[in-house]
Amino acid sequence: MASLLSSSLSSFRQWTTSTSGLASSTRTFSASASCSKYKLKTHSGTKKRWKSLPNGTFKRGKEGKVHLNTGKGRGRVNSLAQTAYSNPTQTATLKRLMPYA
Repeated sequence: MASLLSSSLSSFRQWTTSTSGLASSTRTFSASASCSKYKLKTHSGTKKRWKSLPNGTFKRGKEGKVHLNTGKGRGRVNSLAQTAYSNPTQTATLKRLMPYA
């Protein structure tokens, strides 16, 4: 009985050492994840206010047209309804704040 138990124990040790070496060689996905760069976070205030365009610039809506418009002139309110676009300086900053846009 003791010899049967010792032989099964030795075969179990041999099996665990062979499978542990096999498992470490097949799990290559964990090594590839450590080599990649980290993810960048998008600035949450920027993504709420700006939209990216295919040509690389950004557009936004103008502020000040939501309420308290009775004291403003008609031309002023109408100009606040137009879309504003980013200039080159703003575009460089926005590309850093929104890296995946």
